[in-house]
Amino acid sequence: MSRLLALFYGFVCYLAFLATFLYAIAFVSGFAPKHIDNGATAPFVIALTLDLALLGLFAVQHSGMARPAFKRWWTRFVPESIERSTYVLVSSLALIVLFWQWRPLPQLLWQVDGELARAAMYALAALGWLLVLSSSFLINHFDLFGLRQVWSFANRRTAPDTPFVTRAFYRIVRHPLMLGFLIAFWATPTMSVGHLLFTLMTTGYIVVAVKFLEERDLVAQLGETYRDYQRRVPMLLPWPKRASAPPHGSAQSTPGIPR
Repeated sequence: MSRLLALFYGFVCYLAFLATFLYAIAFVSGFAPKHIDNGATAPFVIALTLDLALLGLFAVQHSGMARPAFKRWWTRFVPESIERSTYVLVSSLALIVLFWQWRPLPQLLWQVDGELARAAMYALAALGWLLVLSSSFLINHFDLFGLRQVWSFANRRTAPDTPFVTRAFYRIVRHPLMLGFLIAFWATPTMSVGHLLFTLMTTGYIVVAVKFLEERDLVAQLGETYRDYQRRVPMLLPWPKRASAPPHGSAQSTPGIPR
């Protein structure tokens, strides 16, 4: 692949992510033309089965393509310079299919009444989305979504390894980006059956993927440096943990988010 084509491809993939991310905010919050509680209907069992299948498809794709073994196999066919961009594009397409085929389960479970109370819930959700975005910049936003890789390739440079440091939100929880998603999904003034299904399943996926996949990869990559970070800083919820001194000579930096 030519360097210019790789750069163009990377930017197209990034724009696809950006459009999908913005639509996801509107989809979950109920402001999109087709959102989590409207659209084509189906009998309860069919809607439930389809929605679970869509969530499962995204989970398998998102975590499966992120595993080191898959990436070693995948880069035999896809140039390494666009591997990350391709991952971002496929993840975006999986979300688009979910938005398109999602079947609402609009039965109301609970609702927050009062304009101020509802506004407060929407504001809390907005803070969650802002935490997601800001946390990605603390890591390296452009590396996370493939732009740094294609830019380095276009300029005939090798993209340097992302250092491991802890700063800002990463001093409070190890995965503030995922905490932002949890806040955004749960902070809704109107909780339907469909919204609760989406929130419960994504919460379970986040916990399992972070604890048993992403953190395992980070320990394999960083060893005792990351184990010490695990001992000092909670995973998702900012409960206080007993501080421990870092190993002598260990580096501190922003932890990368394994895909």
